[in-house]
Amino acid sequence: MSTRTTPVPATVPKPSPGRGTPSRHVNPARRQQAIAAWVLALPFVALFLVFTAGPVLASLGMSFTDMRSTDIRSPLAVEFVGLQNYADLLADPIFRKVTVNTLLYLLLGVPLTMAVALAVAVGLNHLTRAKGFFRVAFYLPVVTSIVAVSVVWKFLLRDDGGLLNTVIGWFGVDGPGWLDSTTTALPTLVVMAVWRNFGTLMVIFLAALQGVPRELLEAAESDGATAWSRFRYITLPQLRPVLLFGAVITSIGYLQFFEEAFVMTEGGPLDSTKSITYYTYDQWGFGNYAVGSAAAYLLFIAIVVLTWVQFRLLRERD
Repeated sequence: MSTRTTPVPATVPKPSPGRGTPSRHVNPARRQQAIAAWVLALPFVALFLVFTAGPVLASLGMSFTDMRSTDIRSPLAVEFVGLQNYADLLADPIFRKVTVNTLLYLLLGVPLTMAVALAVAVGLNHLTRAKGFFRVAFYLPVVTSIVAVSVVWKFLLRDDGGLLNTVIGWFGVDGPGWLDSTTTALPTLVVMAVWRNFGTLMVIFLAALQGVPRELLEAAESDGATAWSRFRYITLPQLRPVLLFGAVITSIGYLQFFEEAFVMTEGGPLDSTKSITYYTYDQWGFGNYAVGSAAAYLLFIAIVVLTWVQFRLLRERD
């Protein structure tokens, strides 16, 4: 005759409030820190909502209306029109022209800026003396006022009496009107923008080059790899995240170019240097607030799409 014993249930210890279950009581010190943090952040949040988030949302709503003003003394007439403003922009020949100008500015400026910045960074990385001097000298145009830079370049590139045409005239060459021709105006602005903007990427690339492992380069050199092979197969892959960052911030800046054309060419000749941002500025100046808002959001969509494409092309691969 077998006897069956009944198992005795084990006692489950109650979890302590500090480990398994959250405590119902909040530390007074942490509560005071949270309140102090919100009090300090409240002015920024208020300013952000009033001067950033509010205008952005208001302009988005305006892009779906027929808001315009021909006289500042008359009230605004607001009528919801849906996507009509966006359709009108795509059908506007001037908007299509400024879109092509912006794309040309982007396609010419971004690769050239990154190439010049990378070449200068590689050269500075091999210097042992005066590296700080050249780094400051190349970065100086970045912190200089874009209006002042544009005015100086405008006088340098003048057709009559400009420094560039005067110098090439010493060799018997009749210089063109760099800013007065539909053929040379936009490339001239690109060259000026590259000169002004490559300093930012140069500093970033120089810092990234100094982080490339020296042992990889020395091992490749001992195996007989040439300088170009080391740069192509070791340095560039190591710089991929930095190149992605540089491409994104440079592209966003070039898509929004405005001051150079506004000061140097006023969008001319024949709208050959007018950008989407310049077109938006004109629409707001004419009182076409809804059309200007729609153009701004089309540019925003273009920036988002371009950034996504760059992340797909330059992202890290396994």
